[in-house]
Amino acid sequence: MTMKSRTRIAFAAIATTAAIGMLAGCSAGSNAASSDGKTKIVVAIDAGLEKPAKVAFQNQVKAFEKANPKITVTSREYTWTGTTFAAELAGGTLPDVFTIPFTDGKSLIQQNQIADISGLVSKLPYAEEFNPNVVKNGENADGDIEALPIAAYGQALHYNRDLFTQAGLDPDSPPTTWAEVRADAKQIADKTGKAGYATMTQGNTGGWILTSLAYAMGGRAETGSGAKTKATVDTAAYEKALTLMQDMRWKDDSMGGNFLYDWNAINQAFASGQVGMYVSGGGNYGSLVSQNQIDPKSYGETVVPLSGKDAGALGGGTLAAVSAKSTAEQQAAAVKWIDFYYMQKLFTKADAQRDAKTLAASDQPVGAPQVPVFDKATYDKTLEWTKEWINVPLDQMKPYTEQQFDQTIVPEPAKNTQELYGLLDPVVQAVLTDKSADPAKLLSDAQTQIQAKLDSAK
Repeated sequence: MTMKSRTRIAFAAIATTAAIGMLAGCSAGSNAASSDGKTKIVVAIDAGLEKPAKVAFQNQVKAFEKANPKITVTSREYTWTGTTFAAELAGGTLPDVFTIPFTDGKSLIQQNQIADISGLVSKLPYAEEFNPNVVKNGENADGDIEALPIAAYGQALHYNRDLFTQAGLDPDSPPTTWAEVRADAKQIADKTGKAGYATMTQGNTGGWILTSLAYAMGGRAETGSGAKTKATVDTAAYEKALTLMQDMRWKDDSMGGNFLYDWNAINQAFASGQVGMYVSGGGNYGSLVSQNQIDPKSYGETVVPLSGKDAGALGGGTLAAVSAKSTAEQQAAAVKWIDFYYMQKLFTKADAQRDAKTLAASDQPVGAPQVPVFDKATYDKTLEWTKEWINVPLDQMKPYTEQQFDQTIVPEPAKNTQELYGLLDPVVQAVLTDKSADPAKLLSDAQTQIQAKLDSAK
């Protein structure tokens, strides 16, 4: 069913993430039915969760199986990683339900590498109510939904309130410009001996964050579309972003000594008080609690500073997909799981409250900032429905929540996104490890490599 008639709900912000998984194990689709006639599915659970988070997840599984007595759910640890996902996909080792970033949706759908669940999705009560800028990442060429958007984000600046205080800075007044970010980072490093600012550099995350900074300074990674797509990383905005990091590293000595962070590693360093500030998805607080046991009192969040014409916060998000190796029965059960576990809490009062109550009972975060998958009015309703269980430090997030909907959210580059990020990883690493590195030369070389990828892509 083509969804040309989808109701287009206006929403100023679009979305990217928190985060999102990888795995090991046997292929989905085997042993689809047990001897008692139940359909068996394997679903993804984030790797590295602390015990309370695992308990909350298992409680959700129990509730789902009670509501769906003919389905048996088992979980498998999974964390999406750009550099290894292709091997997992080709090897058929993904769970029946797994998550992917917005950047992978279109290509996986076009190449028929995930199950076409559009017929099942079209029967869901909210199938025509998605924010169009979010759901398009999971649509096929006909506008049918083959992967469901479950979370969306705009980039944010996360900061450690304790380190701000120790450095003589006001944690209630985080930096609002990149010059202030640099100055505060140096003050933190000088006063505390910790990294005032740190950045991810590997597993495609270095290019992701460099692009985030460049977009916040008015840049873009690509122009055009399809066969006419042109790389635009050899530009003033990218050079300004790269030079900022180079100056903080070599002139200010404010970036610490670890220049090989990925998403998991920088989260752990930040949660343990080793990093004063870093850029990542606005909804990252949940992962910092469930996987890194951050002290809520130490956490602060603000918007990414924007400067210059066309500046915007890079946005993205997460899609839930179903393995192409799953049987028809498993696909139907998988969509029921996605609906139950990911979607209903975003749409209906009873399910929002069920989810919030389950999470709060295991001391997991409820009420962390998100970019709405539907519209802001629906999102605001869920916050009102669940206010009894909200347990995140909202006052410490006000610099972000009070401004997030005023910022222009810019989608990630549309073509060869992960390859583009990966080719920029060594560029970021170079300026942080080689004092004589030339940002302009590095970006010129990267532009040539990226354009070659774009030109060779179908």
